[in-house]
Amino acid sequence: MVTASAHIITSVIGSGVLSLAWATAQLGWVAGPIVLFAFAAITWYTACLLCDCYRCPGPNFGTRTYNYSGAVKAHLGTKYKTRFSHYLVLNCSYMLMISKNELQFRNGAITRSNCFHKEGHGAGCHTSNNKFVIIFGIIQIFLSQLPDFHNLAFISVVAAVMSFAYSTIGLGLCVATIIKNHNIENTGLIGVKIGEGGLTKSMKVFSVLQAVGDIAFAYSYAPILLEIEDTLKSSPPENKVMKKASMMGIAVTTVFYGLCGLLGYAAFGNEAPGNLLTGFGFYDPFWLVDIANLFVVIHLIGAYQVFIQPTFQIVEKWCEKKWPQNGFIGNEYPVKLCAGIGYFRLNAFRLVWRTIYVAATCVVGMLFPFFNSVLGLLGALAFWPLTLYFPTEMYKKQAGVERFSSAWMRVTVLSVVCLVVSILCAIGSFDGIITSLEKYKPFKFET
Repeated sequence: MVTASAHIITSVIGSGVLSLAWATAQLGWVAGPIVLFAFAAITWYTACLLCDCYRCPGPNFGTRTYNYSGAVKAHLGTKYKTRFSHYLVLNCSYMLMISKNELQFRNGAITRSNCFHKEGHGAGCHTSNNKFVIIFGIIQIFLSQLPDFHNLAFISVVAAVMSFAYSTIGLGLCVATIIKNHNIENTGLIGVKIGEGGLTKSMKVFSVLQAVGDIAFAYSYAPILLEIEDTLKSSPPENKVMKKASMMGIAVTTVFYGLCGLLGYAAFGNEAPGNLLTGFGFYDPFWLVDIANLFVVIHLIGAYQVFIQPTFQIVEKWCEKKWPQNGFIGNEYPVKLCAGIGYFRLNAFRLVWRTIYVAATCVVGMLFPFFNSVLGLLGALAFWPLTLYFPTEMYKKQAGVERFSSAWMRVTVLSVVCLVVSILCAIGSFDGIITSLEKYKPFKFET
């Protein structure tokens, strides 16, 4: 269960935790915590439904489905599996682009932090971030040769430790800022008010939608839940252990999210930066800010691998089924590693196609300097089907829920509400894309 919880924390507590102060500033003291706890409850509830779908036809008996794609096919049929695969690739691409874009900010932030320390806070200190993405891509090309999810335990544990570390540093800096200021100023029950800093009604609406979307998408780990459950032993039952791991992971996540969001808002008020570390809410101590950003980079390396594996598995299993006799796809060659480590199973197809995929995400991440808005759109499109629709539909089928019964109404209403949230967040992202296109320059991403 410890490893499963580490996988969950690695995938859920992303660097987005440091943007929750901004999200709280848009929503205020009342709506901010309500939205946070509401989506924590929704995520845990749908995760429990999904845990029971690991085996088919029943939660405690039947055959293993191994992954989300297999569960959808077993419970709902091939037609639904095809739809699911499209959304899964979309979601994984969304998470991978987040990693790339965040990496640009983080490494650029470290460089700028050192520059500010030397030149003063008023210096420009702009730097290109493409070189950092290239380095990150090279690291991921090597790590992507790990065959499957079962080989990621150590990486997930390290990444989980890093997420705790940089979140704790962020919290400590927020508390220090509150103590330094002696009081909490420039905050409100509804957050940033219309007219404050030139904020119009439409800008307020779009910022609220983006804040809700940031919180909702920050909890999503459904696409890899069954991959994690597949790493558990059959005794005790996988679904029961996974539910406990989900409870632990989401509880820890919610505590950190709440502390970072509320303390960050208390420290900076309505002027809270989009990211506590890269938005330079803090300049000093510069070395501690640098360490926190370095921890985020290490965490992103692990999170990238956790989210990329489902996409790898979908493509590779499809190719194996399509061309079962092809040696380029199926043959593995043992490569001896250092003494005492053993052998590594090298596959030519895995080497070529995974390298191309990682390189492609690097190029796209550098191509669009305004990718945050695109990420928000992709996240909105993938959140509802993967986190709500498929888990609730599989639950209805597995449990034999009758149409218009109380159980049917409960999950259907929940699904519809989250669909509306996704649509509204997508609209907000469109506004950001249109605004960003006005000053778009390919491969020009500076901090």
